[in-house]
Amino acid sequence: MGKVIDSPPLETDPLTLHERTIPMPTGTLEHINITVSDIERSAAFFERLLGWHVRWRGPSQLGGETIHVGNAQDYIAVYTRGAQPGPFAKGVPLNHVGIVVDDLDAAEQVVREAGLEPFNHADYAPGRRFYFYDWDGIEFELVSYA
Repeated sequence: MGKVIDSPPLETDPLTLHERTIPMPTGTLEHINITVSDIERSAAFFERLLGWHVRWRGPSQLGGETIHVGNAQDYIAVYTRGAQPGPFAKGVPLNHVGIVVDDLDAAEQVVREAGLEPFNHADYAPGRRFYFYDWDGIEFELVSYA
C-alpha cells in the first residue's frame, strides 16, 4: 500500500497552505494538448479506447489543426502542423496542460507568488484563461468558466 506524502509549501511562500489568508482556488484537469503525426488516427483511437467523442475541431492558434476528443468534463487536444513530426523524444510532444480553476484571479495570484510569470491572457467564449511556464519549462493553461 502506498504512503501518503504531503507536498511541502513553495520555497517562495513562507506560510504553509493551512496558514494562508488569501483565497485558495480549486481546480480540475481539463485537457492536455499533444502534437501527433495524424490527428484523425489519434482522435479515432481515443474515441474507441475511452468511449469519448470529438468535442471540437478546427484551426489551431499555433497554425495547423486541432481536434478536441473527450467527454463533457475533459479532453485531449490532438494537434498537427501538417508535417510528419515524429517519432518524439520522451516528453517532447506535450504542448501544455490545461486546468480548470474556480477563481482565475486567485489562481493568477498564486502563480505570481511562486515567482512564475502569467502570459497570453484571453477572454473567449465561454471563459477566460492565461498561460505560464513552471520552473522546468512545462507550459500550463489555467481557464475559468465561472
